[in-house]
Amino acid sequence: MTGPALSTAHSGPDSGEVDLRHHGDAEVRGTDPADLTDLAVNVRAGTPPAWLKDRIAASLDGLAAYPDGRAARRAVAARHGLPVRRVLLTAGAAEAFVLVARALRARRPVVVHPQFTEPEAALRDAGYEVGRVLLAERDGFRLDPAAVPDDADLVVVGNPTNPTSVLHPAGAVAALARPGRTLVVDEAFMDAVPGERESLAGRVGQLPGLVVLRSLTKTWGLAGLRVGYVLADEGTVAALERAQPLWPVSSPALAAAEACCAPAALAEAAAAAEEIAADRAHLLARLAGFPAVAVAGPAAGPFVLVRLPGATAVRAGLRARGFAVRRGDTFPGLGPDWLRLAVRDRATTDRFVAALADVLGDPAR
Repeated sequence: MTGPALSTAHSGPDSGEVDLRHHGDAEVRGTDPADLTDLAVNVRAGTPPAWLKDRIAASLDGLAAYPDGRAARRAVAARHGLPVRRVLLTAGAAEAFVLVARALRARRPVVVHPQFTEPEAALRDAGYEVGRVLLAERDGFRLDPAAVPDDADLVVVGNPTNPTSVLHPAGAVAALARPGRTLVVDEAFMDAVPGERESLAGRVGQLPGLVVLRSLTKTWGLAGLRVGYVLADEGTVAALERAQPLWPVSSPALAAAEACCAPAALAEAAAAAEEIAADRAHLLARLAGFPAVAVAGPAAGPFVLVRLPGATAVRAGLRARGFAVRRGDTFPGLGPDWLRLAVRDRATTDRFVAALADVLGDPAR
């Protein structure tokens, strides 16, 4: 395998070459869902389910009281088989990136790209000069632990990675852990992977410096509620907690976190992961009918990354035909020929493929 490139992104308003704060919601903000099918945001369609809405609604009767996160924290700890002291609830995984940047001191932070851009943005906002390890398409955007500099004392990597949808072997990610280094693994999409294979959540407290971030946004459709959590050793959790404001997670979000860790909810999430895998296979099969479209992968998440010439114009053409897709040029290591597509049900995929064929001038495959 040829080595990924290493570059340095300097902090400051004009650094980084790309807009790190552009996210998929910008593609659909202010639009009527009836007019635009959303393939830009990686939240599972048809969520939250009715039973979860009921649990959240029931929590509203307690809004006069300050949030009490103890029950939700115990539920998350039990879900992962960890002591409660190794769990920290956050206002989404995005808050966790800010806490890491503010509370954990580093001399040489490195972010493995292409991946979700908020970790680098948060580190820059905290005043850091951020190194980048750029994984290459020719290598399938696969992680090579040897590409990360030995002196990097804070490393951030996604698994499965947004936007490439690549699932790195747990052994490759674990190889980055070492004394004196904080290893932050963004597992926001891991519950969309059947069996959560390659997760390191169960090794928190065993691997030195391991910090695992999880989100309840994607599988359960809770982007507007903001709920996620950190799994780490007791000292790291304590440091991150000191950097949080008081009562950072609302009572409705805490109710959702507790509910989503119940056995019935975990079974539903597992079934959803299998369904997503089947729907992704259908999407990939349909995309294979377009010679101009190259798919990164193998894909393991609820989205796929594709490269095609003139992607900017294609994105505009798809929008005119009722489909929003995520531009790829705001991810370091990609460029204007990349698009990210959320996995949806087969009927939606077939409608999308017909629109793509129309934009490309190809017959629907």
